[in-house]
Amino acid sequence: MKVTDLPHHWEQEKQAMERTHEYNLRLPLEDAARVAALAELYPDRSESEILNDMIAAALDDLITQGPLKDRLADKGK
Repeated sequence: MKVTDLPHHWEQEKQAMERTHEYNLRLPLEDAARVAALAELYPDRSESEILNDMIAAALDDLITQGPLKDRLADKGK
C-alpha cells in the first residue's frame, strides 16, 4: 500500500490485525498534531492505528524501490 492510499483505506471497515511488537515513539509536536488531526478526520481509527498504517505504507514503498529493496524484501519473508 502506498501512503497516498491511506485515506481510502481509513474510510473502509477496519480489519483485525495482530500486533506483535510494541515501540515507544516520540514525535515533534507539529507531527503529533497532524496525527491527531488525522484521527479526528477518521474517528474509527486511533492515533496508534494511523501511525501503524503510515509506517507500514512507508516500509512498503521502501521495499518496492531504492537501494534497500532487496534487503527489506528478504526481511519480510
